[in-house]
Amino acid sequence: MHMQDARWQAVVGSADGQVDGRTGVSGPIGRSAPLRVDAQRNLEHVLRAAREVFGELGYGAPMEDVARRARVGVGTVYRRFPSKDVLVRRIAEEETSRLTEQARAALGQEDEPWSALSRFLRTSVASGAGRLLPPQVLRVGVDGDDLVLPARSAGDEARVPHQRGFADQGEPRVVAPRAVPPAEQDDSGAAELLEVVGRLVDRAREAGELRADVTVADVLLVIATAAPALPDAAQQAAASARLLDILLEGLRSR
Repeated sequence: MHMQDARWQAVVGSADGQVDGRTGVSGPIGRSAPLRVDAQRNLEHVLRAAREVFGELGYGAPMEDVARRARVGVGTVYRRFPSKDVLVRRIAEEETSRLTEQARAALGQEDEPWSALSRFLRTSVASGAGRLLPPQVLRVGVDGDDLVLPARSAGDEARVPHQRGFADQGEPRVVAPRAVPPAEQDDSGAAELLEVVGRLVDRAREAGELRADVTVADVLLVIATAAPALPDAAQQAAASARLLDILLEGLRSR
């Protein structure tokens, strides 16, 4: 996790421009023009390639690798994303949003708490989202027993959802925020993910099916750990399924 953090911080800074989340055209939000068919196709190729490259090599992979995988010139990539920071943020936000939707689907479609949690974990690991989660999500919970949510800005406070099984059984507390680099600001998507996964965790724990000491942080780390990047797709899928079975067994209450 620390290695991923270092790769992330090495490649992100403050972006010089913004990219419309739907069109990918640089410019003020709300004023982007629609892309031509060929330009839209190139954008889709770049995004797909970025997910693959970053998933395999981490967020430290160069833009040239993304361009090569997308079979476009690196200038095409930079026309869509004026800095690497913008592309990294786009991919990380998409994967965080995907995980949130998977968690919501599990909550809404599974009546049994353990079935809902295990479904979320299996779906998320199968999608490979764990290899693309931003470090500010994976770093949750490392500061002692506190569940530290990503702050919106360096001056914000982060409220800690109640996590049964911690030494402190009291009400939710406000903890002092850590310094938040520019790449970790505006993490509303990450906070939403933590909230939804927290509901899955609470339900399974209250039903007595989840170990009392398991936290949201542990669940997210399972997703990241059970998604190894292997060169052969079939081998990767088999390894992920096997590892997740072992980790799920470790999460269950005895």
